[in-house]
Amino acid sequence: MDHDQRFKTLISAFFDDFLRLFFAEWAARLDLSRVEWLDTQLYPDPPDGSRRVLDMVAKVPIAEMAAPAATASLLLVHVEIDGSDRTTGIEPRLSYYYHFLREKYRLPVLPIVLYLKVGLGGIGVGECVERLWELEVNRFQYLYVGLPGLDSVQYMQGDNWLGVALSALMKTPPDRVAWLGAEALRRLTEAPLSEQERFLLGECVQAYLPMDEEQKLQFENLLQSGTYAEVRAMNQTMYEKGIEKGRQAGQVELISSLIEERFGPIPEATRRELDRLPAEDLRRMALKIGSAASLADLDLRAS
Repeated sequence: MDHDQRFKTLISAFFDDFLRLFFAEWAARLDLSRVEWLDTQLYPDPPDGSRRVLDMVAKVPIAEMAAPAATASLLLVHVEIDGSDRTTGIEPRLSYYYHFLREKYRLPVLPIVLYLKVGLGGIGVGECVERLWELEVNRFQYLYVGLPGLDSVQYMQGDNWLGVALSALMKTPPDRVAWLGAEALRRLTEAPLSEQERFLLGECVQAYLPMDEEQKLQFENLLQSGTYAEVRAMNQTMYEKGIEKGRQAGQVELISSLIEERFGPIPEATRRELDRLPAEDLRRMALKIGSAASLADLDLRAS
């Protein structure tokens, strides 16, 4: 699984936790019980223009307590996930994405960037300024989280389970990496989570914990102790689920290709629905594609 897909899945599953963890004041202004995920495909020059895909766009109601100070009853939260080692790649596109979303939906837009490899100030407000000689022609601001700039131990020991998982990408002294990974997984085994939620968070820890060979040995030795018996059991479950998830991903990719060949590009909402379908439903759908006249005939949302 690549960076984008892993974090799209994590953030969509733990969206309220994500906002409350890093932007509590903004989260308090929103009704996070009613989130609608929107199609993220962007067609700047239809019908023949190039297609771009934004990472995640959620339509969220503004909470009643914040409504009197707001200019609309709804707000768009646009989240971009950036896995590069500098900000210069994503920043020039943010203003463009903002104006596209603002024009298309006629709603306020809150832009957020989740940096996986750039620390900056940990949590803050980024700024892009465009100048023409001495004239400042555009200034654009956005919220950001720079995971490598945050204290991993603080978040691993916190009560936000998404924060526990994301601690694997945060700043950790080399001599505490193995301990941090083992403790993060131990806490997730004891957390009041569903099996699927535990799998998503535990898989994130395993995927991003930065360990060299010596640290891997330390990690494995820790897991052999009685303290981490439940972690060993969870790891076995994750391994088995990983195999099944790989099979499922292959089926989804094949069916997506067949649908796109017949009906054109698949909206992001439809692709997410395919990801949720069990293997048997995917098999039945594959048999229907050839005779279907539209996406509606496959009982999938077209947008």
